[in-house]
Amino acid sequence: MPGRRVVITGMAVITPLGPEMNQVWDSVCEGKSGIREITLFDSTPFKIHFGGQVEDFEAEKYLDHREQRRLDRFSQFAVVASSRAVEDSGIDFSKEDPVRCGVIMGSGVGGLKEFEEATKQLFKDPGKLSPHMITRMMVNAASGHLSIRHGLQGPISAVATACASSANAIGDSFRAIQQDEADVMISGGSEAALTPLGLGGFLAMRALSQRSGDPATASRPFDRDREGFVLSEGAGVLILEEYEHARARGARIYAELLGYGSTSDGVHIAAPDPQGRGASRAMRRALSDAQLDPSDIDYVNAHGTGTELGDRAETKAIKNVFGNHAEQMPVSSTKSELGHLLGASGGVELVFTSLAIHRGVMPPTINLDEPDPECDLDYLPHQAREDKVRFAMSNSFGFGGHNASLVVGAVGAQKRAA
Repeated sequence: MPGRRVVITGMAVITPLGPEMNQVWDSVCEGKSGIREITLFDSTPFKIHFGGQVEDFEAEKYLDHREQRRLDRFSQFAVVASSRAVEDSGIDFSKEDPVRCGVIMGSGVGGLKEFEEATKQLFKDPGKLSPHMITRMMVNAASGHLSIRHGLQGPISAVATACASSANAIGDSFRAIQQDEADVMISGGSEAALTPLGLGGFLAMRALSQRSGDPATASRPFDRDREGFVLSEGAGVLILEEYEHARARGARIYAELLGYGSTSDGVHIAAPDPQGRGASRAMRRALSDAQLDPSDIDYVNAHGTGTELGDRAETKAIKNVFGNHAEQMPVSSTKSELGHLLGASGGVELVFTSLAIHRGVMPPTINLDEPDPECDLDYLPHQAREDKVRFAMSNSFGFGGHNASLVVGAVGAQKRAA
């Protein structure tokens, strides 16, 4: 789709590997795992006792005690990550036209912790429910708090498309700038579903890895011995900006957002299309939107959750879209290090995809000891790879049949010669 150019000028993450982007990136590239024993709550009643929980989260640096009480954990993640992304970008919103700046955030679940606590109170004494219950648990709470905090009065919405939420939110923000509805957008996603209800619910679906032993080995995308995904929490937030606007203020540019594709499987509420047809269409649309050929892509950050059906479907989709180029194109899943952040995963993974371009390093897929025979691409097992990355793709697929693909590139990067 022709339109104004969109670049990424600020980024921040909050993950099981830490809250600082550079430290998290180094850890991911070194193949470190953030999966560990759960201490957020008593996991004794459950079959598994590990997950990707955020530690060293110091909300008080950005939120006073009163604000912390009024925000569910997922909104706290969003506020802190957005503040760091704004700092990283160097933008001063007090000098911007507020109606030209907006925010679109994604979350698959929203305030699940608040829902649990309110339910407990409901059965004790309904008259003592908190007046902040609704505004803590609603999915759009994060977007609302970010717009208020930064004084943004432009486009604002919230996206809830399960594990595709962040990617869809970023895609919508991309379109807002392309179509001259905004100059700057805060976008990404946050999630805090590592709670008793979240853990129990995904266990009941048989979606989670129950691998005993070392928790660090539980997230195993594309491996023959994978058993499901590892439930995690966190946030990934990016500052998207119109190219000339960014240049005028001398902003550092990590990458250019070039294409977006969104499709539906229309097959099953939880399982992907086994042939990956919806995922294929999303990738093709993103490539067409970016005006690139499949052979132009140097790296794919896969959705790669570690479920048998999902990994195989995505592999088939990549082969279908990229043809012979798929045999030599590096693909990796950073969920092997972080677990699955649900609605926040796409934001975090677009940060990593942009850093692969900006720093010339593609992160590895750890725990890939013996690949599934049906997952036979170059998944960068165990070790990161240094190489120039001109164009890259990030995939996010979610329950409900939601598929979203984003294409980013180095500013000024050239297509391969035909």
